[in-house]
Amino acid sequence: MTTRVLIAGFQHETNTFAPSKAGYSNFEQGEGFPQMSRGAQVMALQDVNVPVGGFILEAQRLGFELVPVIWAGASPSAHVTEEAFERIAGEILAAARIEKFDAVYLDLHGAMVAEHEDDGEGTLLARLRAIIGDEVPVVASVDLHANVTGLMLDNACAMVAYRTYPHVDMADTGSRAARLLHWLLEHKRPLLRYAKRLPFLIPINGMCTLLEPATSTYSMLESMEVGPVLSLSFAPGFPAADFPECGPVVWGYGTDEEHLERAVMALYDKVLSEEALWEVPFMSPKAAVEEAIRLAANATRPVVIADTQDNPGAGGDSNTMGMLRALLEQDAQGAAIGLIYDPQAAATAHRAGIGSTIEIALGGQSCVDGDSPLQGRFEVLALSEGHCRFDGPMMHGMEVNVGLTACLRIGGVSIAVASAKSQMLDRNLYRMAGIEPESMKILVNKSSVHFRADFQGVAEAVLVAKAPGPMTADPADLPWRNLAPGLRTRPMGKPFII
Repeated sequence: MTTRVLIAGFQHETNTFAPSKAGYSNFEQGEGFPQMSRGAQVMALQDVNVPVGGFILEAQRLGFELVPVIWAGASPSAHVTEEAFERIAGEILAAARIEKFDAVYLDLHGAMVAEHEDDGEGTLLARLRAIIGDEVPVVASVDLHANVTGLMLDNACAMVAYRTYPHVDMADTGSRAARLLHWLLEHKRPLLRYAKRLPFLIPINGMCTLLEPATSTYSMLESMEVGPVLSLSFAPGFPAADFPECGPVVWGYGTDEEHLERAVMALYDKVLSEEALWEVPFMSPKAAVEEAIRLAANATRPVVIADTQDNPGAGGDSNTMGMLRALLEQDAQGAAIGLIYDPQAAATAHRAGIGSTIEIALGGQSCVDGDSPLQGRFEVLALSEGHCRFDGPMMHGMEVNVGLTACLRIGGVSIAVASAKSQMLDRNLYRMAGIEPESMKILVNKSSVHFRADFQGVAEAVLVAKAPGPMTADPADLPWRNLAPGLRTRPMGKPFII
């Protein structure tokens, strides 16, 4: 008899301190994720490096019959609106009521906060469990930045997290979820679970798995996933969600309680003993640009600066002007910055045409302290409709549309301006705007870590700058109200007190 598996995806990383919420239209557009898809359209994601794509391919190999419902994702932002959450979750739950299936797979992020629910994924899983009962296996994949909650763990039979940041293993994670589901269906019994929550928040820049201590942590995780320990995960969390279960969690599944607990605790002890190593050094905008100019003077490759606090992949609006101002003040030449989200500026450039000069107030709409629009005269170098295919290792094969796009130049800086938000995680976003990234001396990317997947290999050096922006890079700087008492708000930092 064929095994029928209901599959769906609902992804959002919520920064509760960010300025803009995610409404239903944001999920329809995708905003750097695939656009909302339903039914048979979901199956097309098998060619994209997203978890559901990997799950589909592995599930087909295992002989599962798939019942695709909906896949929806939106760029990280403030809370998901109640309307968007209920409409998308409602479609998944409605399908669970009417379809016939033997198991469920959900492609989740794990750090969703809605206007009316702090634990978006936990709420969805609990509602799903109430409909399908306790006997139907439910497996989920989650992001490395998931804030894993008790409700999530209690209502999923198994959850697996990404092991790379930049997230180049999203499809692989979906494949692992499919294999765990296959085990559950074959053995017709639950897996043992053990989980342990760490007592400190980690800055997202410190989670990069290309760097220590994350590199050795995930190597150790994989080495212990043997014998009766079937699955281990470590989610460092998303440290910008103000609710009690924000923070890092280690968890695993297996068939022997002693082996499983020993593996989880070994991983937990390693992270805890190396707490100080998870801290991150940040540079001021001026210092970062000065160092980039110095390095670029004798370099054959571009120096890349991460404008980490305006990362649209973590809740920023991608329009702060701090790094652009620093480039101009230091008279940087051969520099480029992108993407700047400013639909009005892009439309003005398109009306004026290539070769024209426009006088506008660019960006600066996030209303964060220390930032404002940049008034100036900009030359229009190139225009495009904003269609782009990602060829880098992260989100490889995905088609995005960031709307009317323009390359503007002021001083020695070329600026990629778009009409929709997208994190600068693929070099083709620069090319789409008319900028050849490898030919530049300095690149300033609106990103924190994901850009490293496609840029680090062509970079002379990578610097991390802390210009004013909505995504506070150091979690200790955030105005927390609802964390678990005693949780340290940074590595080796002070404990949170209500």
